[in-house]
Amino acid sequence: MEAVQGDVITVNPGEVHDGAPIGGQVRTWAMLYIDPDQLAEIALDLSEGRSAELELAHPVRTDPAAASLFRGLFRSLLRGQDLAATAERLILLANLLAVRGAKPSMENDMPFGLRRAKQAIDDDPTARHSLEDLASVASIGRFRLIRAFAAHTGMTPHAYIVQRRLQVVRQLLRRGLPLALVSAEAGFADQSHMTRLFSRSYDTTPGAYAQTRN
Repeated sequence: MEAVQGDVITVNPGEVHDGAPIGGQVRTWAMLYIDPDQLAEIALDLSEGRSAELELAHPVRTDPAAASLFRGLFRSLLRGQDLAATAERLILLANLLAVRGAKPSMENDMPFGLRRAKQAIDDDPTARHSLEDLASVASIGRFRLIRAFAAHTGMTPHAYIVQRRLQVVRQLLRRGLPLALVSAEAGFADQSHMTRLFSRSYDTTPGAYAQTRN
């Protein structure tokens, strides 16, 4: 899937994207990370309380109205402008980009054993999930687990565990916990390991992220 200047790119929680530039050309873009819980609240608003499910259905959207809303939302957040206006823009943007009441097809199409392995990670991403244990839960071999998991989620089991742990890190940072405790609680070997992976995924350090939430 290719995107050009002016397009809006969306990625659902748990999905993977490469962000590779077309033709090797340098490009820049503005990004917003929206907390899944906030998306669930928006889904309830949009559906009048009927569903908390919301899927960003278009990986690439050529839509001047959506692009304009995104730019306005990004600028208002960057400048710390009126929170009420910012919330309105976010809801309007979600309304343009989302399919309400939908679940990602990844879950619907996933074989039962594989779904059990993924659920084991989701239930406790901070636990030690060895490849052998996950393969046993899925009732398949390790190689088949890796191949099937990547085919359905876009990530290997290990990469998926890391992403789920990083989500835990964000939750703990919003609660004001110190970095050393956050890394331990989220299941990382040490603070430097957590910081390196967090910075790679979110283009900011855990400390800087925590400061923006205070």
